[in-house]
Amino acid sequence: MRPVTLALPVLLIACSGNAPAAQEAATATAANPAATVLDKPFAQTVVADFDAPWAMTFLPDGSMLVTEKQGRILLVSADGKKREVVANVTVDSAGQGGLMDIVPAPDFATSQRVYFSYSSSQIEGQSGGKAVILARGRLRPDGGGKGGERLGEIEALFNGTPLVPGNGHYSGRIAFSPDGKYLFFTAGERQKFEPAQDPKATLGKVLRLTLDGKPAPGNPLAAQGFHPAVWSYGHRNLLGIAFDAQGNLWEQEMGPKGGDEVNLILPGKNYGWPRASNGSHYDGRDIPDHTPSDGFEAPKVSWNPVISPGGLMIYSGNLFPAWKGDAFIGGLSSQALIRVDLNGTNAAKGDQWDMGARIREVEQGPDGAIYVLEDGKDGSQGRLIKLTPRT
Repeated sequence: MRPVTLALPVLLIACSGNAPAAQEAATATAANPAATVLDKPFAQTVVADFDAPWAMTFLPDGSMLVTEKQGRILLVSADGKKREVVANVTVDSAGQGGLMDIVPAPDFATSQRVYFSYSSSQIEGQSGGKAVILARGRLRPDGGGKGGERLGEIEALFNGTPLVPGNGHYSGRIAFSPDGKYLFFTAGERQKFEPAQDPKATLGKVLRLTLDGKPAPGNPLAAQGFHPAVWSYGHRNLLGIAFDAQGNLWEQEMGPKGGDEVNLILPGKNYGWPRASNGSHYDGRDIPDHTPSDGFEAPKVSWNPVISPGGLMIYSGNLFPAWKGDAFIGGLSSQALIRVDLNGTNAAKGDQWDMGARIREVEQGPDGAIYVLEDGKDGSQGRLIKLTPRT
């Protein structure tokens, strides 16, 4: 693929789900009443404010990279007081599209490489719609004598196929295997349903790739005629993926009208969408619920009403020792921070705290603090907030 063109496109705010934006907002606003804790056990400190931020990641020196939906990648100091635009990526920001996830390479300390995802309608040699793209660049000195850093050598590595029209369910989350050899990438089914079950498509799938964006050798379904990048399939809109300390791969995804899920991702398994879901279609049509005999891998946890899950993080720090090993999820329509108890390969609902804003991303800081990234505009719930134990 050709190198990515850099520019600054127009901003549009994302919504979630497979209904039109207004319908989704109307049908997904009910917060899950179970396990809600009103008295938050953490203090909140606002670190910075952004314009429709989507994802963030920490670098070894404690600074942060933050993506904004319209295409900006910012390098932000640990205290949030200094920021610099290190790249403007050309994205298709209509609907749920835009600049998405960002994660440093496993060997970032030496390679300075950063991986990120975005949506685009400009894909070399392909036409007929839009796709989620996996890309990487190298964070390097400016070279112009002004100091600072720049994200250069940007190249597109992989895109979801087939290209389809529409502006939803791109997904685009990134996680590296614990050994640092492989990259796991989520490609949503683009609100088209059946691609999640199509063996030739990469839509509605968890993909396992090499660090150069090629299908990883030994993927479990290649010999059965699937696209060689597919690791698991039957997914909807996969907006979080992370490994725990034992090497288990966890994923969360948005269901339709109900049926948001946390899944333990196992190689070669079919997770059922759109043939099975604990939710229903937005027009009221039923979808068969997951059952032990349906042949599909059932979620470990599901929500109905929805929480509209955003980012996923598995906590490994020491500031909150009681939560070590648990999963944390940002809630969009639920405007919440959600904790899920992980116990080996099992999971159960934990706490749900009302945050008063749509939470797009959850990350762990170098000191074990929890950081949440709101989903709104600069000056209106687009803040990065640091959570520390209440004293």
